[in-house]
Amino acid sequence: MSPARNSGADRPVRAHLAGGPVCRLMLLAAAGGAAQAQDPDAAMSGLYGEYAITREGSGTSWAPDSTPMSGLMSMRGPWMGMVHGFAELIYDDQGGPRGARQTFSSSLLMLMARRELEQGALGLRLMLSSDPFMGKEGYPLLFQSGETADGHTPLIDRQHPHDLLMEAAVTYSHALGPGSSAFLYAGLPGEPALGPEAFMHRLSGMDNPEAPLGHHWLDSTHASWGVVTAGWTFAGVKLEASAFNGREPDQSHYNIETRPLESYSARATWNPTGDLSMQVSAGRLVSPEELEPDVNETRTTASLTYNARWGRWWQTTLAFGHDRPSEGGGSSAWLVESALNLEGAHTLFGRAERVGKDELFLPGQPLYGPTYTIEKLSLGYIYDFARLRALNLGVGGLVSTYSYPGALNVAYGYRPTSFMLFVRARL
Repeated sequence: MSPARNSGADRPVRAHLAGGPVCRLMLLAAAGGAAQAQDPDAAMSGLYGEYAITREGSGTSWAPDSTPMSGLMSMRGPWMGMVHGFAELIYDDQGGPRGARQTFSSSLLMLMARRELEQGALGLRLMLSSDPFMGKEGYPLLFQSGETADGHTPLIDRQHPHDLLMEAAVTYSHALGPGSSAFLYAGLPGEPALGPEAFMHRLSGMDNPEAPLGHHWLDSTHASWGVVTAGWTFAGVKLEASAFNGREPDQSHYNIETRPLESYSARATWNPTGDLSMQVSAGRLVSPEELEPDVNETRTTASLTYNARWGRWWQTTLAFGHDRPSEGGGSSAWLVESALNLEGAHTLFGRAERVGKDELFLPGQPLYGPTYTIEKLSLGYIYDFARLRALNLGVGGLVSTYSYPGALNVAYGYRPTSFMLFVRARL
């Protein structure tokens, strides 16, 4: 799960409900009543080992231990639960000849429960999204590509919606000795051990309402329909491997999809200090694209996330991903994103990307074929103007500019500008 940004009233909760990026707002709804956590000394251990839950991100990924998070929490007997969620109403204006305008809503609800066992812990995770209600074509996003809305034509210059059910997983960890544990994670859907923490969960990118252009090089497997992961942790080191369904979700966003767990991946993560988390991972994805079922893919990623203790928090992620299809070729994506929460309700965020795109045109179109290097810079701000009990209300915006080869000017115009305006409610 991911952490949630704290307002001043969240400070009593932060020490123990911290656990990952801002999106980690968790409601520990384990079986019965919910009460906001007030005891900063009641630290909660992670699902996969004897460390603070603030280290845990989406799936089995890790974030820096110092990553702040707020949420609601309840306890009933041996069960402890957390819940996090947000809802956004967004006005999106993508510039240039291929841009479009759309007003849409997006939201996530994330729940987690943990039961302490004699030699370990049992965990349950659930994540739901309202994205399907925005329509199968998702929302306009210049230079984005991936998936399909009709099963025949790829989405281009649009970000696909996520499925209604994004995670339903069970976890088990077993203590092996001081600071060491073995764990199992199984999800339908779930997130395999491949890539950094998913973009909507990591604190450095959580306030940005648009998906990265490098999503399909870094973390597109975050909602795979069938995942089994086994791993080992010792102090600040985690080694893990997954078998999973590598096919990206289809255009039916309300169904449950099952295919053989033919894809596999492995990831090594190291948290050398409480403020730093690093990972390298690689995987082979069997038939990931519905429109190209005979093409497999090899993916390699590396990332570093640093949480500076400046302002209330300041987290930055640097990530790299490379995809090599079985038919030859290959392309890469670089990303650096950062978010700074000042003392108060003000958050500044930004993201810079460099991505090689070869899916911007359909076969037969004049510019079809080459891989084009796209560079994008986005800067934004959000102000949390009110707090209603456990709910923060905010308003924000972002603006994006691009750099790309001159050959694309005929299709995209000369350096279009895009922007989004949004209001948000977050637990």
